[in-house]
Amino acid sequence: MSQTPNAKKQYEVTKNDLPLHCPMPNMSLWNSHPRVFLPIDNSPDGKIKCPYCGTDYILAQR
Repeated sequence: MSQTPNAKKQYEVTKNDLPLHCPMPNMSLWNSHPRVFLPIDNSPDGKIKCPYCGTDYILAQR
């Protein structure tokens, strides 16, 4: 079942979610913004913000 895109403003992701993009695969695309890839693995603090919707993604250290 699809989640509503951008329903939350912060998501914790893991290395299994890479390459990261917003909206994520389990979110419906029809009522969201175009898919954008987010290079969270290049971020020094393991955080990145979607430039379209402002959702924050945090890379878990697991």
